[in-house]
Amino acid sequence: MIKFGTGGWRAIIGDEFTKANIQLLAKAMCRKMKAEGVEEKIVIGYDRRFLAKEAMQWAAEVFAAEGITALLVNKSSPTPLIMFYTMKHDLPYGMMVTASHNPAIYNGIKVFTKGGRDADETQTGEIEQYIREIEEERKKTDGGEKEGTDSIECMEYEKGLEKGLIQEIYPLNEYLDNIIEAVDMEAVRKAGLKVALDPMYGVSEISLKTILLTARCEVSMIHDRHDTLFGGKLPSPSAATLRRLQTFVIDEKCDIGLATDGDADRIGVIDDTGRFLHPNDILVLLYYYLVKYKGWHGAVVRNLSTTHMLDKVAESFGETCYEVPVGFKYISAKMTETDAVIGGESSGGLTVRGHINGKDGVYAAALLVEMIAVTGKRLSEIYKMIEEECGAIHMEERDYKFSHEKKAKMHKILMEEKQVPELPFEVDHISYMDGCKVYFKNGGWVVARFSGTEPLLRIFCEMPEKEEAETVSTIYEEFLGLK
Repeated sequence: MIKFGTGGWRAIIGDEFTKANIQLLAKAMCRKMKAEGVEEKIVIGYDRRFLAKEAMQWAAEVFAAEGITALLVNKSSPTPLIMFYTMKHDLPYGMMVTASHNPAIYNGIKVFTKGGRDADETQTGEIEQYIREIEEERKKTDGGEKEGTDSIECMEYEKGLEKGLIQEIYPLNEYLDNIIEAVDMEAVRKAGLKVALDPMYGVSEISLKTILLTARCEVSMIHDRHDTLFGGKLPSPSAATLRRLQTFVIDEKCDIGLATDGDADRIGVIDDTGRFLHPNDILVLLYYYLVKYKGWHGAVVRNLSTTHMLDKVAESFGETCYEVPVGFKYISAKMTETDAVIGGESSGGLTVRGHINGKDGVYAAALLVEMIAVTGKRLSEIYKMIEEECGAIHMEERDYKFSHEKKAKMHKILMEEKQVPELPFEVDHISYMDGCKVYFKNGGWVVARFSGTEPLLRIFCEMPEKEEAETVSTIYEEFLGLK
C-alpha cells in the first residue's frame, strides 16, 4: 500500500518503490487532476538517488497516456526548484522523485499542490483513496490473479516526446535568479568570504556554487560527485555526518561551511569556529537577523519539536511565535495565515516570507552568507549576542528504533492511556497535538512522538540546563522501556 507520511511517500527500492507502484501513483494523480478539472500540465523532477530519473520517466508515460502534459526537469535538481516552478508557473501540481534525507536504500515521491506547497493530509488522503479504487478495479478485472501495471495505460516515452505530451525542461536559471534578486549580493561581494560547500553527494552543487561565485566568494567543494550510496552515510546534515566539513572549515580557515541534504531542501552549517550549528540555531540566527538587521516585522512559526528560543527572540521583538505539528505543510500554512517572517523545523528545513511555500536549503544558505557580510560579524559572535539578550537553553534529542509490537505498546501508553512518567519538574500542561508534549513551568518541555518518515520514536527535551534535559530524556527512555 502506498502511504504518505509527513514528507511524502517513501519506500525501500525494489520492495515497495517499484515501477508498478510509481505508475499506480501517477494514475491516481491523473484521476485526481481530472476530477478537479486541472488536467493540463504537471512538472516532475528528480534527485541523484538510484532509479530516480527512471521513476520520473515511468510516471510521465502514465500522464502522457492520460493526455496530461508532463514537464520533466531533465537534470537532477533541488526539490525547492520544483516547488518554485509549480508556484511561478501557476501549475496545479508538481512531483519530485526523492526520499530526501532517508538512507540510500529508499526512494520516494513528494507531491506539491498549487502555490508549490507540500500536499497536506487531505490531499494525500485523496490520492490514497484513488489508489485504492484503481486497485479494486484491477482485482475485479483480473479476478485478483494479476499484479503490476497491466491495467495502467502508458505511452512510450519517445512517443510522448514526439507528441509533446512529455517535454524536457531545465528551469534552473529562473530559480537561481529569484534567489539572487532576494539576496544582498553587493554586500557579499564586498565581504570577500571563504565558503566551504558539502552537497553530501546530492543536488545542491551547481545551485550553491553558482550563487556564491556570482557573489565573488571563494568556494571550496567536498562530496560533490554523483554517488547513489551517498558515501555510505545518511544524506542528512548532522554533527555526525559533517565531521569532514568541520575539519575542512578549521583547516582552511573558512568563514562558514554549508551542507544540504540529498534533495537540498534542508541545510547544515559549520560556523567559523568549526562548531556544528543545530538547525534550531540556524532558525534563531536567521529570524534575529531578518528582524534586527533587515527591519522586517512579523511572527515566526516552528513545529512542536523545535526550539523555544524562537519564542524568546520573538518576545524580545514584541512578536509572536506559533507552534504547529511536525510536517512542513503545517509550517507553510501557518506562515501564510500569519504573514510570518520565517518558519522552520529542528530537522533542518526552513523558508522565509516572500520565497517559496516550502523548505529551501539553497536559499537558506545564501541568506546565512548574506548575514555574515551585512553584519560584519562571525556566526559565533552573532549567536553569543542572542544568548546574552535572551538567555541560553539546551536541547537533548534521542531516536529509537522499535518492533511493530513495541510501537503498539508505546502508542497505547502515550496516546491512548495518556500516561506520563514521574518528572522532577512542575508540569504546566500537556498537549497531544502530535505525540505527547509536556510543558514545564520553568519554560522547559519534552515531547515523545513517532517519526512520520522513518520507523523511529523521537524524544526531544529542552531545558534551562543541559543536565536537566538529559535527566528528563532518560526518565522517558526508562518509562517506555527503550534502554
